[in-house]
Amino acid sequence: MTEKSKRALSWFAAILVAVILLQTLFFKFTAAPESVYIFSTLGMEPWGRIGIGIVELFAAVLLLIPSKRWLGALLGLGVITGAILAHLTLLGIEVQGDGGYLFILALLVFTACGICLYLEKPKLKLLYLQTFYARKKHD
Repeated sequence: MTEKSKRALSWFAAILVAVILLQTLFFKFTAAPESVYIFSTLGMEPWGRIGIGIVELFAAVLLLIPSKRWLGALLGLGVITGAILAHLTLLGIEVQGDGGYLFILALLVFTACGICLYLEKPKLKLLYLQTFYARKKHD
C-alpha cells in the first residue's frame, strides 16, 4: 500500500467515524426517546448519555486532526467497545425495533477506529519511544 493510499484510507475511516459519532450526538444531547431508553436500560441516564456524548465529540474532533488522529481513534475504540458490550449483554443487537442499525454502526465505528489506529502505528511507536527515553533520563 502506498503512502498516498494509506493517507486516503486514514481520512476515509476518520471521516466515517466522525460523521457517525457526530450524527448520534444530536440524539444524545436532545434526549431523544431511543437514547434515553438505552441509557436508562444501562442505568446511566442522564449523566452517562451526556458524558459519553462529550467523549464522542472529543473523539470525532481529534480524528479530524491528523496529528491527533491516534488519540481520537483510541477514544473512539474505548467508547464503542463499551457500546458493543452493552449491545451484547444488556441491550440486545436490536434496540426498540431498529433492526440492529445501532449495533451495525457500532461495528463500523470499531472497525474504522481500528484502521485509523493501525495506520497511525508509526506515530504510536515514536510516542512510546519518546516516553520511554524521557523516563530513562529521570531515573
